[in-house]
Amino acid sequence: MKLTRASITNDRAAFEAAGYRLPAFDYDAVRANTESRPEWVHFGAGNIFRAFQANVMQNLLNSGAVDTGLIAVEGYDYEIIEKSYRPHDNLSILATLKADSTVEKTVVGSIVESLILDRGNETDFTRLKEIFTSSTLKMASFTITEKGYAVTDASGHTPEAIKSDFDAGPEGTNSYLGKVFSLLYARYQAGRLPIAMVSMDNCSHNGDKLKAAAEAFAGAWTEKGLAEKGFLDYIRDPGSVSFPWSMIDKITPRPDARVEEMLNRDSIEGLEPIVTSKKTWVAPFVNAEECQYLVIEDLFPNGKLPLDREGIIYTDRITVDKVEKMKVCTCLNPLHTTLAVFGCLLGYTLISEEMKNPLLKKFVEQIGYVEGLPVVVNPGILDPKRFIDEVVNTRIPNPFMPDTPQRIACDTSQKLPIRFGETIKAYDASASLDVNNLKYIPLVFAGWLRYLMAVDDEGNAFEPSPDPLLASSQEYVSGFSLGKIPDDLSGLDALLSNDKIFGVDLVKIGMADTVKKDFSMLCAGTGAVKNTLEAFLA
Repeated sequence: MKLTRASITNDRAAFEAAGYRLPAFDYDAVRANTESRPEWVHFGAGNIFRAFQANVMQNLLNSGAVDTGLIAVEGYDYEIIEKSYRPHDNLSILATLKADSTVEKTVVGSIVESLILDRGNETDFTRLKEIFTSSTLKMASFTITEKGYAVTDASGHTPEAIKSDFDAGPEGTNSYLGKVFSLLYARYQAGRLPIAMVSMDNCSHNGDKLKAAAEAFAGAWTEKGLAEKGFLDYIRDPGSVSFPWSMIDKITPRPDARVEEMLNRDSIEGLEPIVTSKKTWVAPFVNAEECQYLVIEDLFPNGKLPLDREGIIYTDRITVDKVEKMKVCTCLNPLHTTLAVFGCLLGYTLISEEMKNPLLKKFVEQIGYVEGLPVVVNPGILDPKRFIDEVVNTRIPNPFMPDTPQRIACDTSQKLPIRFGETIKAYDASASLDVNNLKYIPLVFAGWLRYLMAVDDEGNAFEPSPDPLLASSQEYVSGFSLGKIPDDLSGLDALLSNDKIFGVDLVKIGMADTVKKDFSMLCAGTGAVKNTLEAFLA
C-alpha cells in the first residue's frame, strides 16, 4: 500500500483492515468546489495544521457540513510541500497517541491543494492571487510561529528583508509577510473584498501581532505611494479585514521513530521522515496527542465555517483572552517550560519521563495549582483546575507522546515573560497576594540561568536549544563553572532587570536576590540541581 489517492481508493479494504479511518467524501467534487470557490487558505504547512485543522475539516467534509477543502501554503520551507505533500497527493496519516496506550490512525485527505509562497514559482503565485481575489474566501489562517509575525528583530531594528519590501511595494515583495500582504492588497484591489486573517499560533494576542505587521506594510506602502491610500483604511476596518484573537492547544512533536515503525508494520510504503535543508523534520505522518483546543474570536466579515460543529469554540475577544492567559500563563505553558529547563539539566530526553520523577511532578504542580491558580480568571467555557488536572495527570505523562525538553526549550527567553511574568504582575497588583511569597517561579528563573551555562547536573556539556537571545544572555554566566561562581552575583542584575525577558524588572520588584540565591544552590557542584529540588520539594 502507498499513501496516495489511487492507493486509498484501490486498496481501501486493506487500509480499513489495518485499522485506518479513511476520507469518506467525494474528493473530486470537493476539489472542484475548492478550485472554483475557495473558502479557507492556510499558511504554515507544519505538523499542528495537519494534525488539528486538517482533521477537523475532514470530519466536516465527511459529515457533509462543508463541501470545500483546505488549501495549504508554505512560505518558509518549500521542501515540505515538494517532498512530503505532493508525493503523497497532499494526504497524511494522523497517528493520535492516546494515554490508554491505543493509537488511532487516520488518513487525512481534506487538503486538496498545496502551494508554495514563492514569486519565482509563477504557477503557484498566480493561483494564490486567484484565491485571494475570490469573493468566496472567508479565512486565511496562519501557523507560522510567533517569530513569523515580527517586522523588527530582538534589538528593535527592521531587518533588511522587511526594509526592502517596504521600499519595493506589493509587486516586489520577497519576505514571507510581504508576499502575504501583497496578496491581501490584490484582494483590496478586487473590490475591498472582506476576509478574516486568523493567526492560530501559540502566542498571546496573536491577532494583534498579525494586524500590527499588516499595518506596518500597508503604512509603508501607502506613505511611499506604492499602494492606494485606501489600503491602510481597509486593513484597519474590521468590517473588511479582521484579525481575530485565538488560543490553540495541541502537542504535535516531530515524527517519532516508534510511530514510523508501527506504521511500517501496516505495509505502507514510503513513510520515512526527511530533514529538509532548512532543518525541518517532516514526514507523511504526524504523531499527536488526543487533546486539542481552539478558541477563536467570532469576527468573520465574510462569514465563517462551521468549525464549532467539531469542537472549535467561537466566542468574544474577552473570553479568548481569558482562555489564552489561563493556558499560557498558568495551566500548561509554564509547566512545560519548567520541565524543559530542568529536563535538559537533568539529562532527560522525553517530557513524559520527567513526570515519573516525583520531584519534577511536584514542582510543576506547585507552579500550576499553588502559585498560578490564585490569579487565574475563570473564562467560563473551560475550567482552569480541570485543565491543569488533565495536563498533569493525562497529557504530559502520556508515554506515547515523544516530546522532548530540548524542543520545548527553544526560544525560552521569548517565553518567560508571558509564561511567568504575567503571574508575577498579577501578584504585584493584588491587594491580597504578596509577590514575595512566590517560591517556585524564582526557582525556574534560576534554573534558566543555570541552563545558560550549558552544563548538565553531572557536569557534562550540552548544546542549548536555539534562542535569539541565547548568546547575549550566556555572556552573564561566562566564566562560571560548577562549584566556582562568584559570591557577589550583582553582575547578573543587568540581565535580571530586563523586563523583556522576565516580564518584569526582577531587581525592582525585589525578586532578583531570591533568584540569585537559588542560582547559587543550583551551581554548588555536580548533583546540585537534584539536591536543590530535594531541598525545595522533598
